Amino acid sequence: MVNVGLSRVDEAVAAKHPGLQEYTACQSYAFMKGMGTFITVSGMAFALQKFIRKIHYPLQWNILLSFVAGSVASYTVTRWETQRCSDLWIFLENKQPNKATVLAVNVQFLV
Repeated sequence: MVNVGLSRVDEAVAAKHPGLQEYTACQSYAFMKGMGTFITVSGMAFALQKFIRKIHYPLQWNILLSFVAGSVASYTVTRWETQRCSDLWIFLENKQPNKATVLAVNVQFLV
């Protein structure tokens, strides 16, 4: 048995998919980055609402708006990072990059 995070994977599965450890590490990083984004954006949005005195909402609405902003930002960051991990998995399995990923990287460098 091979340890992948907290779970154990059969050695035959780990041998069939040699990039499994890298993929799980990438996914773990993506989820932790999403959690960090949620905490950071929620805190910043709450502080910004308190700093700007023009917005006079009750405390419960300030907290709600902060959590909504944090959730949207966290979802976006986690989705981007998970897509990157999926592209990594395809690369590790096929030993060649995904064509859509190569196109996106080329466009990103042109901008």
